[in-house]
Amino acid sequence: MAQYLLSVHSVEGESPAPMTDEEVAQSVKQVMILQQEMKSAGAWVFGGRLTASDTATVVRMSGSEVLTTDGPFAESREHLGGFYIIAADDLDAALAWASKVTDLIGRPIEVRAFQNEPTA
Repeated sequence: MAQYLLSVHSVEGESPAPMTDEEVAQSVKQVMILQQEMKSAGAWVFGGRLTASDTATVVRMSGSEVLTTDGPFAESREHLGGFYIIAADDLDAALAWASKVTDLIGRPIEVRAFQNEPTA
Protein backbone atom coordinates (compact mmCIF):
# COMPACT_ATOMS: atom_id res chain seq x y z
CA MET A 1 0.00 0.00 0.00
CA ALA A 2 1.32 3.43 -0.90
CA GLN A 3 1.40 6.33 1.51
CA TYR A 4 -0.03 9.72 0.65
CA LEU A 5 0.23 13.17 2.16
CA LEU A 6 -3.07 15.03 2.40
CA SER A 7 -2.01 18.65 2.92
CA VAL A 8 -4.60 20.98 4.41
CA HIS A 9 -4.04 24.50 3.11
CA SER A 10 -5.18 27.78 4.56
CA VAL A 11 -5.05 31.24 3.09
CA GLU A 12 -3.68 34.06 5.22
CA GLY A 13 -6.38 36.59 6.02
CA GLU A 14 -9.22 34.22 5.16
CA SER A 15 -10.97 33.13 8.31
CA PRO A 16 -13.83 30.72 8.51
CA ALA A 17 -17.14 32.09 9.67
CA PRO A 18 -17.26 32.52 13.45
CA MET A 19 -18.60 29.45 15.23
CA THR A 20 -20.39 29.05 18.53
CA ASP A 21 -18.87 26.81 21.18
CA GLU A 22 -21.45 24.18 20.26
CA GLU A 23 -20.49 24.38 16.57
CA VAL A 24 -16.80 24.07 17.43
CA ALA A 25 -17.53 21.01 19.59
CA GLN A 26 -19.57 19.46 16.77
CA SER A 27 -16.81 20.17 14.24
CA VAL A 28 -14.16 18.58 16.47
CA LYS A 29 -16.44 15.58 16.98
CA GLN A 30 -16.86 15.16 13.21
CA VAL A 31 -13.08 15.33 12.67
CA MET A 32 -12.57 12.67 15.36
CA ILE A 33 -15.20 10.46 13.70
CA LEU A 34 -13.43 10.79 10.33
CA GLN A 35 -10.08 10.01 11.90
CA GLN A 36 -11.58 6.93 13.58
CA GLU A 37 -13.02 5.89 10.20
CA MET A 38 -9.51 6.19 8.70
CA LYS A 39 -8.07 4.11 11.55
CA SER A 40 -10.76 1.43 11.23
CA ALA A 41 -10.09 1.20 7.48
CA GLY A 42 -6.34 0.85 8.04
CA ALA A 43 -5.69 4.15 6.23
CA TRP A 44 -4.54 6.28 9.19
CA VAL A 45 -0.78 6.70 9.61
CA PHE A 46 -0.44 10.12 11.24
CA GLY A 47 -1.96 13.57 11.21
CA GLY A 48 -1.67 16.93 12.84
CA ARG A 49 -2.68 20.56 12.86
CA LEU A 50 0.09 23.15 12.65
CA THR A 51 0.53 26.47 14.42
CA ALA A 52 0.32 29.69 12.39
CA SER A 53 2.96 30.11 9.69
CA ASP A 54 4.38 33.22 11.37
CA THR A 55 5.58 30.96 14.22
CA ALA A 56 7.80 28.95 11.86
CA THR A 57 11.59 28.96 11.92
CA VAL A 58 13.56 28.15 8.78
CA VAL A 59 16.92 26.39 9.13
CA ARG A 60 19.37 26.42 6.21
CA MET A 61 23.06 26.15 5.47
CA SER A 62 25.20 29.00 4.17
CA GLY A 63 28.52 27.41 3.38
CA SER A 64 29.38 25.62 6.62
CA GLU A 65 27.26 27.91 8.79
CA VAL A 66 23.76 27.08 9.99
CA LEU A 67 21.37 30.02 9.64
CA THR A 68 17.93 30.33 11.19
CA THR A 69 15.29 32.87 10.24
CA ASP A 70 11.88 33.55 11.71
CA GLY A 71 8.76 33.18 9.65
CA PRO A 72 7.64 30.87 6.89
CA PHE A 73 10.00 29.56 4.22
CA ALA A 74 7.92 30.92 1.36
CA GLU A 75 6.49 34.42 1.21
CA SER A 76 2.97 33.43 0.31
CA ARG A 77 -0.60 33.92 1.43
CA GLU A 78 -1.21 30.17 1.30
CA HIS A 79 0.30 28.02 4.02
CA LEU A 80 0.21 24.45 5.20
CA GLY A 81 -2.24 24.37 8.10
CA GLY A 82 -2.20 20.66 8.82
CA PHE A 83 -1.88 17.26 7.22
CA TYR A 84 -2.76 13.61 7.23
CA ILE A 85 -0.47 10.80 6.19
CA ILE A 86 -2.57 7.90 4.98
CA ALA A 87 -2.06 4.48 3.46
CA ALA A 88 -4.15 3.82 0.36
CA ASP A 89 -4.25 1.24 -2.42
CA ASP A 90 -3.99 3.90 -5.12
CA LEU A 91 -4.49 7.57 -5.94
CA ASP A 92 -8.25 7.12 -6.34
CA ALA A 93 -8.53 5.77 -2.78
CA ALA A 94 -6.39 8.66 -1.47
CA LEU A 95 -8.59 11.14 -3.35
CA ALA A 96 -11.67 9.59 -1.76
CA TRP A 97 -10.22 10.27 1.72
CA ALA A 98 -9.22 13.80 0.65
CA SER A 99 -12.78 14.40 -0.54
CA LYS A 100 -14.11 13.49 2.90
CA VAL A 101 -11.59 15.79 4.60
CA THR A 102 -12.27 18.81 2.39
CA ASP A 103 -16.03 18.31 2.71
CA LEU A 104 -15.70 18.24 6.49
CA ILE A 105 -13.30 21.15 7.05
CA GLY A 106 -13.98 23.33 4.01
CA ARG A 107 -10.32 23.77 3.11
CA PRO A 108 -8.45 22.72 -0.04
CA ILE A 109 -6.53 19.46 0.22
CA GLU A 110 -3.45 18.68 -1.86
CA VAL A 111 -2.81 14.96 -2.35
CA ARG A 112 0.72 13.72 -3.05
CA ALA A 113 2.21 10.24 -2.94
CA PHE A 114 5.39 9.60 -1.03
CA GLN A 115 8.19 8.60 -3.35
CA ASN A 116 9.02 4.92 -3.17
CA GLU A 117 12.55 4.35 -2.00
CA PRO A 118 14.53 1.64 -3.77
CA THR A 119 15.14 -1.41 -1.61
CA ALA A 120 18.67 -2.66 -1.11
